[in-house]
Amino acid sequence: MILKTIAVSAILTFGPPVHALESSVGTLQVSKIADGFDEPWAVESLPDGGILVSERGGTLTNLRPDGRRINVKGVPKVVDRGQGGLLDIMIPRDFARSREVFLSYANRRGNSYGTAIGRGKLSSDGTSLTGFKRIFQQARGSDQAKHFGSRIVEARDGTIFLTIGERGDRAKAQDLRNHNGTVVRLRRSGVVPPDNPFIGMPGAEPEIYSYGHRNPQGAALDLNGNLYVVEHGARGGDEVNAVKAGKNYGWPVISYGRHYSGFKIGEGTSKPGMEQPVHYWDPSIAPSGMMIYSGKLWSDWTGDIFVGSLKFDMISRLDGKTLKEERLQSSQTGRVRDVIEGPNGEIWFLSVINGALYEITP
Repeated sequence: MILKTIAVSAILTFGPPVHALESSVGTLQVSKIADGFDEPWAVESLPDGGILVSERGGTLTNLRPDGRRINVKGVPKVVDRGQGGLLDIMIPRDFARSREVFLSYANRRGNSYGTAIGRGKLSSDGTSLTGFKRIFQQARGSDQAKHFGSRIVEARDGTIFLTIGERGDRAKAQDLRNHNGTVVRLRRSGVVPPDNPFIGMPGAEPEIYSYGHRNPQGAALDLNGNLYVVEHGARGGDEVNAVKAGKNYGWPVISYGRHYSGFKIGEGTSKPGMEQPVHYWDPSIAPSGMMIYSGKLWSDWTGDIFVGSLKFDMISRLDGKTLKEERLQSSQTGRVRDVIEGPNGEIWFLSVINGALYEITP
């Protein structure tokens, strides 16, 4: 196991080897922060210089600035089955005051499984979550252990977005009577905001913000506070979508991909009343994790979209204006599950193949 010493204001680059990565802004360096993870799923930074990493099996690790590695207690029981388990982490902007940590995870409900989100307070010594409480659980789960979605984003108004996959039940992504294939929006307490688009619609789940998604495993705000998600297609048709309240993103009626059998999906690539992606990949890259860059270290990349690829072992950078793609690839970018911007503008990513957390710096 390797764990670099972490300073409160910066990651200190010493100890582990540094690797080169060629890019449009010159040669970058990739260095390892920590390894020894089993199916790492999400990473978030803490204001005190610590780093939280989730593992799908149910472990939440706190990497401390002094080099300690803490297994955080008080994490909810999760369903570690198929694609389910302990999934995303979200640290709200007021963490220094609230100490709250939000987690998404696969939760059992009777004989079915659903996407859930909850929150607890991280103790002052960073060793435990106290008072963890589930604030939302997907209605009418599924016995299929796939397509949980699960990325959490805090909106600028303090509400919470959570992505949920269609759980392998394609038709339900068009049915507002359940949460399959949706982005939901909640207040931090779990209460539904009064301006959600489907409040008052008979039969509709009031938490729904948008629908017609397949399996959004990446989500981020752009520099103007607008929500974007990246979602898995089937065979081709992975999409980046600009998410708007009440909009239908088409799955499984329209898609730029095909079923794994090779047969056509739905009615084609467009239909009135259904939104078009801002970008799609064909062939699929199996996208997971998404970040829209501030430009702090690389001004040329301001507003660009970074997406991890589970299939092609790289990070896809999409130019924020032209959406032209650059593929950032090295021996460290094996099956990238999450990608975020670090506190000083560095790029952090999780490699499932290497079981490691890395940073990219100039």
